[in-house]
Amino acid sequence: MASVREALSRQASVALVGPRQVGKTTLAHAVADEGPSIYLDLEAAGDRAKLADPVLFLDNFEDRLVVLDEIHRVPELFSVLRGLIDRGRRHGHRTGRFLILGSASMDLLRQSGESLAGRIAYVEMGPVSVREAIAANGDPTLLWVRGGFPDSFLESSDRRSLDWRKDFIRTYLERDVPMLGPRIPAETLERLWTMLAHEQGALLNASRLATSLMASAQTVSRYLDLLVDLLLVRRLRPFHANLGKRLVKSPKVYIRDSGIVHALLGIGDYSALAGHPVVGGSWEGFVIENLIGAAPSRSVPSFYRTATGQEIDLLLEIPGHGLWAFEIKRSLSASPEPGFHQACADLKPPRTFLVNPGNERYPLGGGVEAVGVAEMAEMLAALE
Repeated sequence: MASVREALSRQASVALVGPRQVGKTTLAHAVADEGPSIYLDLEAAGDRAKLADPVLFLDNFEDRLVVLDEIHRVPELFSVLRGLIDRGRRHGHRTGRFLILGSASMDLLRQSGESLAGRIAYVEMGPVSVREAIAANGDPTLLWVRGGFPDSFLESSDRRSLDWRKDFIRTYLERDVPMLGPRIPAETLERLWTMLAHEQGALLNASRLATSLMASAQTVSRYLDLLVDLLLVRRLRPFHANLGKRLVKSPKVYIRDSGIVHALLGIGDYSALAGHPVVGGSWEGFVIENLIGAAPSRSVPSFYRTATGQEIDLLLEIPGHGLWAFEIKRSLSASPEPGFHQACADLKPPRTFLVNPGNERYPLGGGVEAVGVAEMAEMLAALE
């Protein structure tokens, strides 16, 4: 909530973005309840009808925070908001006028809201993080298994949590994707999503995916773009450096919520996950999402891999702190791979870590520290 308040204190409009069911509306109501406000759900026909003449309607609430939920349903509002913001500025109303909620990425909303350039700030809201789970006395392992969507994480049983996630996937495929993007057969997109789950953290090979889907590589790339825009999939870019070595150029692809990975694969509990081939990729993706989410704003994530196998699972270029390197392991007794040390010798990051599920922090030699994922996230969040 603090990040939304801060953004509203310096901009006339703030876009709170994140996938559906992540808690954006609950957070927006909490912010709105702190002062005079009005809430409009633009998926509701009645609230859309109020905006038949948006200038006339919104002019009545110049002294209130206006919350516009699911603004993608009325994209023409962006140009209206620009005029209202500019007129308000002339009358001394400069900040905290509109809180916009959307189920798409910042890049996609920026394209829709180009007219609000210089008048809008963006705040991304992800699922429940390991830091939040521990602060609420939650179980980090349960968070990994069920994922961070609040209704899934807080369900009374693993079975009910899995059922919730399966319903969530079906709703996205049958209702939300057709609403937010081009018409894509739900069955085709589900097959792609499931293939990505099987290969969690693998290098993107659009041609191979296209062959399996009996589609073109361009079509697969377009479908993948949509899942990225909806904040359901992350493309982790390779780190590029002029080191005289052949570096991998393809991104790695992760489904961003571990619970969705498990639901797509029919994995309902920890016992089933522990024996499944995806367990390593699932843990890696879970850690990566938590570390990226905790890192300071404007941090740039990537990975490093050479053609000869030297690899760093996650690199974070952190403003003011340089390049940090992370090896991710699920075993408490694991040590960094030789390829990690070799890659660090190439890049010379000032901080290097092995991140595991434990609760202890200790040196491993060679400048590498072993740190549990929760503590590592706290360390990143504390940076300025």
